[in-house]
Amino acid sequence: MNVLELYSGIGGMQLALKESGVDGRIIAALEINTIAIEIYKHNFPEANLLNANIEGLTAEFVNKLNVNTILMSPPCQPFTRNGLQNDVNDKRTASFLHVLSLLKDLDIRNILIENVKGFETSTMRNILVDTLNENGYTFQEFLLTPQQFGIPNSRLRYYCLAKKLPEQFSFKITDMKHSLPVEIEAADCFPISTILDDDVNETFYLSDSILQKYCNIIDICYKHSKRSCCFTKAYGRFIEGTGSIFTDKTEEEVEKVYLQANQLTDTAVKGQLLKNLGLRFFTPKEVCRLMSFPDTYSFPTSVSDKKKYMVLGNSINVKVVSELIKLLYS
Repeated sequence: MNVLELYSGIGGMQLALKESGVDGRIIAALEINTIAIEIYKHNFPEANLLNANIEGLTAEFVNKLNVNTILMSPPCQPFTRNGLQNDVNDKRTASFLHVLSLLKDLDIRNILIENVKGFETSTMRNILVDTLNENGYTFQEFLLTPQQFGIPNSRLRYYCLAKKLPEQFSFKITDMKHSLPVEIEAADCFPISTILDDDVNETFYLSDSILQKYCNIIDICYKHSKRSCCFTKAYGRFIEGTGSIFTDKTEEEVEKVYLQANQLTDTAVKGQLLKNLGLRFFTPKEVCRLMSFPDTYSFPTSVSDKKKYMVLGNSINVKVVSELIKLLYS
């Protein structure tokens, strides 16, 4: 595979390609977000990473790269449940529409697309399917979560694999698949204890004000937990629906403290009581592990934790995509 990586972000596709073991290399990667570019270059200093607007891509430029595969994760905001769901009316779909318009003039044999749950019911998805059909591709769509691959995280995502005819997949094409058409060795999810940092700065612990206001809506994970909620780019700044919280206390201890706290009318006393549980955000490194990034992956010292969460929330699960790349290659 000679790969063009579009919307390269912080390099998740690069990691997934390496993890897959498939014979391939990233010929060029395109990204416009300066923070993501800084992080990508930090981890892949030799990569041909271009700070360029995808809407400026031409068929001539892509053909000169001599690539046969495109891996991409277009902007998800037009389709996410937390967004306005403006679909093709959202200007952030313009670059993806532009990529699709180029396909007729490109010699691309393999395509992998990742996006959020919700994309599969969008007008943009219908345009994608029509474009693939018009340009002679066979394709398979998936809705998959890392939990199916033994990872304790529920990041449900839409994926589409496409191959240019007459090439065919090694499996039967059907409507939306909710699992891979091959056996994955990973069975039960590993426990959260596997991904925890040894020493965690006190800045990650929930404040009294957060505990007082949001204690009854947070999703709590324990050392033995084999699940966690999807982490979004707002994790660390907002509480509801952005990701799980961790405590090293037992469920019995948490239940006992919550029972006492919910009987109190003094919010300050309630907050102090809950603080004894040591409820905290997962660190960026722990989130990386839940998204299957290797421990060798790192961030420049100039990048704040807030920005780390933001770029991770926009990234992919490396393990899931690596398995899909294997399927695409086979």
